[in-house]
Amino acid sequence: MASMTLREQFEKREANFLSPHGCRSAESRGRVTPEAACPIRTAFQVDKDRILYSNAFRRLKHKTQVFLNPSGDEYRTRLTHTLEVAQISRTIARAMFLNEDLAEAIALGHDLGHTPFGHGGEMVLKEIFSPAFSHQAQSLRVVQVLENAGRGLNLTFEVRDGIVKHSKGYGKIMPDDPHELPATMEGRVVRVADIMAYLNHDLDDAIRSGVIAESDIPEACLRILGPTHDLRINTMMTDLIEQTRPCNGQLELNMSDTVFGAMTELRQFLYDHVYRSPMVHNEFIKAKKIMSELYTYLLENETVLADELANMRLPAIDERSGSKERLVCDLLACMTDRYALSLYARIFFPAQMR
Repeated sequence: MASMTLREQFEKREANFLSPHGCRSAESRGRVTPEAACPIRTAFQVDKDRILYSNAFRRLKHKTQVFLNPSGDEYRTRLTHTLEVAQISRTIARAMFLNEDLAEAIALGHDLGHTPFGHGGEMVLKEIFSPAFSHQAQSLRVVQVLENAGRGLNLTFEVRDGIVKHSKGYGKIMPDDPHELPATMEGRVVRVADIMAYLNHDLDDAIRSGVIAESDIPEACLRILGPTHDLRINTMMTDLIEQTRPCNGQLELNMSDTVFGAMTELRQFLYDHVYRSPMVHNEFIKAKKIMSELYTYLLENETVLADELANMRLPAIDERSGSKERLVCDLLACMTDRYALSLYARIFFPAQMR
């Protein structure tokens, strides 16, 4: 009898180690295009590596988290946010005996479709392209269509599902409609880890930028969650792990009323005093002008559009690529802050001003 491959040994270990609620890689619902299994890595490890080495992942390092193209070295970007979500997801998944590789793969891919200029850029594309535009749907489009010059990454169903259902916007962290929930517990963990990450690092960056002062933070949030970034993260993770229990054969993520209430208050505080602050709103006005004018110009100048698509290694203009509006939207969504600013200057500024 032939010896097991390394992948098969890992799959066997998963079968013995994971809780009944964890997703075993050997039981994945598979890929859109079937392919031979890797002899070394499980399916979810393969997905993690494909995301990590993608062009879209590298571009995250120059995409804004909250503040437009920040000059300070310590501000978060989409890349550092993604890495924090991945680490929180792995910690929670390990504590719950879930599949760490699946949680990490989803976390690494969850924001690949985010626009330049943070959520401001996303709002602009909702206005100028389609009200249905969302960064989570765009993230799925990146891994299915845009990467590898139109071939996509051919990820497993579980990772694609977790990516497209990771976001809650300003709605409930866990929606009432079960169809809006990720199919796996790992995907649901990433959904919660995402908010844990941004509540803490956006607060940190807002203080660093001077938008708020530490004294502005609601007292209950500091008292319940902790006075420092690391204590707040630890409180949130520990509470989720301790309060989560099986119910009717399903594992239901849960938090205590006290901690969840403090998180909700902190979230509202950030929306009121940071995300909707005059400073952030003024930056949104700038981003809207840049992206709106680029959108119109690229629609009217097909040669420039074709050149920029090639520069970004995106599918070329042809009858299979969808409408020209869709192509321009894809191009703008893939741009980093500095790429969009540089292109805008190149197109609209006189040569001596660039």
